[in-house]
Amino acid sequence: MLIVFVVAAIALAYGVYARLTAEPAGGGRPGMFGGGMGPVSVTVTEVTRQLFADEVESVGTAQANESINLTAKVSDTVTAVHFEDGDLVEQGDILVELTNSAEAARLSEVQTEVDDARRQYERLQSLIETNLISQTDLEVARTRYDTARARLEGVIANMNDRLIRAPFSGMLGFRNISEGSLVTPSTIITTLDDISTIKLDFNIAEVFFAQLQPGLSVSANSIVYRGREFEGVVQNVGSRIDEVTRSVQVRAEIDNSDRVLRPGMLLTVGLTLNERDTVVVPEAALIPSQGRQYVFVVDEESIARRVEVEIGRRRPGLAEIVAGIVPGQRVITQGVAQVRPGQSVRIMNSGESSTRAAGTTVSPIDQS
Repeated sequence: MLIVFVVAAIALAYGVYARLTAEPAGGGRPGMFGGGMGPVSVTVTEVTRQLFADEVESVGTAQANESINLTAKVSDTVTAVHFEDGDLVEQGDILVELTNSAEAARLSEVQTEVDDARRQYERLQSLIETNLISQTDLEVARTRYDTARARLEGVIANMNDRLIRAPFSGMLGFRNISEGSLVTPSTIITTLDDISTIKLDFNIAEVFFAQLQPGLSVSANSIVYRGREFEGVVQNVGSRIDEVTRSVQVRAEIDNSDRVLRPGMLLTVGLTLNERDTVVVPEAALIPSQGRQYVFVVDEESIARRVEVEIGRRRPGLAEIVAGIVPGQRVITQGVAQVRPGQSVRIMNSGESSTRAAGTTVSPIDQS
């Protein structure tokens, strides 16, 4: 009885073994993990090279190209105001006049002194050639003339101090004074901003410092003008790295000839760095595993081989490959989850390039 039981057990085990090792229908070749399964249908993409760049994004606050608070140099009463809120003015335009009656009277007096001193000096000059006067007399007359002219220049300067002019072309702010107001050097009469060009300061991560230089193009966007992009150029890069944020300050200038941007606006700025020709694959081809990245490369015999790759930057749909594969190889982009290393595959497409398969939309690297 025992012998019969043992023979039956052996026969059962042999039957199970035969079933497990039987050749599958369709002639599929077994792989290491394939368990005898047939080819898996996949989509592949040819590895290519294309231009790739680091798209860095940050935020900054718009500043006027030039900006001042207009004040008076002297304390006096306003006699005339020649501007309104928000006026556009040119350099040298008179904006405010202060009382100058005393200075005007002084100007007339000193001008008379200058005229007298000049005539005296010219008369003595004509006499020096006849030896009727000494050289000393002529020098005294010359000194008196020079002194009178200096006093005249001082009076004219005092009068000019009572004419408040625009030091540069720009847009005025609100008017804070009226005719009859008493102003002092601490009184802010109005503000003046040159906004034909906007300065934009923003911070970029330290890792990009070596790639920053004047002349780089930037683009800026404002929530105020959705869909509009403002172009600018990097003017300077800060001389220091912030020890806390590990970033460097960058200053760009943006053309604002239509004056739509105003100082204080928050702008999102994009900067393209390190443009290069590099190997790329669709992100769908990547297989993350234990902190590493792999792809399935399909060889000429339609066998999938798992290859470790080193990736660089990413952007939507694409990943830069630093090492591991080369252009011309085919990687699996669809059906990756069903494939095992060494398994045969059935290619369902003609192997379009990664550029066409994945698109070319750029993804910003957030700096905020």
